[in-house]
Amino acid sequence: MKWLRTALFVGLLLLLVGCGQKDLQEVKVGEVTRSIFYAPLYAAIEEGFFEDEGLSIQLSTIPGGDKTMTALLSDGIDIALIGAETSVYVSGQNPNDKVINFAQLTQTDGTFLVARDQNVDFSWDGLKGSTFLGQRVGGMPQMAGEFVLKKQGIDPHNDLTLIQNIDFANIANAFASGTGDYVQLFEPTASIFEQQGIGKIVASFGEELGAIPYTVFMTKESTFSEKEMVDSFTKALYKAQKWVYEASSADVAKAIAPYFEDTDQKIIEQVVTRYRDQESYAKDPIIDEDEFQNLLDVMTEAGVLEFEPAYKDLVNRSFADAVVK
Repeated sequence: MKWLRTALFVGLLLLLVGCGQKDLQEVKVGEVTRSIFYAPLYAAIEEGFFEDEGLSIQLSTIPGGDKTMTALLSDGIDIALIGAETSVYVSGQNPNDKVINFAQLTQTDGTFLVARDQNVDFSWDGLKGSTFLGQRVGGMPQMAGEFVLKKQGIDPHNDLTLIQNIDFANIANAFASGTGDYVQLFEPTASIFEQQGIGKIVASFGEELGAIPYTVFMTKESTFSEKEMVDSFTKALYKAQKWVYEASSADVAKAIAPYFEDTDQKIIEQVVTRYRDQESYAKDPIIDEDEFQNLLDVMTEAGVLEFEPAYKDLVNRSFADAVVK
């Protein structure tokens, strides 16, 4: 009878544990690319911040802003992590279910200027006459990059041989194969190229551009009816944003390493440090109106705005405000 009592006890214990577990709500999130630039998101998943808030994040990488937005509009994902400019483009099409930005992940440009000549005595003026491998036309990296070049007195389309007909996924390979004197790259590719002797990081577009809602979480307006889900998502994100700055770079690198299996741990740590030092990771999820105007200024300079978007129509900061308060 002793074995029977033991079996009944174990069964009861398992039942109680099972009853105490809370079912997690699945949330499908689509990121436009996989990047150490998005470290707080991966940390929120790996450190259990989303689970603490009752959410199970199903993360997928959907290369290309247009493809990520299509997935959101067609209900393939619940939340998109993408450049805020994409929501501006969609708003100009007057959709029945508006796309609204509700939480910010990064607050600077995340790209770096890499020179092929590792012995170059860098100055912005030295770019004149060079071949520059830029980003896709209409995307925020390209618009921000050209905005910075103009700020430095360089006319991108007259002072440079500007190459912009290469897909985002192939830009790094093109530079590694010998195309261009300079290239605009995200991390960790920039640091890997530096380590491999392919090029040298000579400037940060993020430092030159200043604060801007570069990458944000957005969803359809109808999703805000699920107030508890959006609130829980924003709470978990804010926890991760604080943790990424409070933890050591080594701990952050360790937490997000599963997302970068082919990248050396030291490189990940180096990149995290670089992004933290220039405060690329937003310290809270609030999308500031002045910073959003900076985004619109960049888009206006790029000549892609055919109307005057209103901050209040594109941003719902009520969830972020509530969480931070």
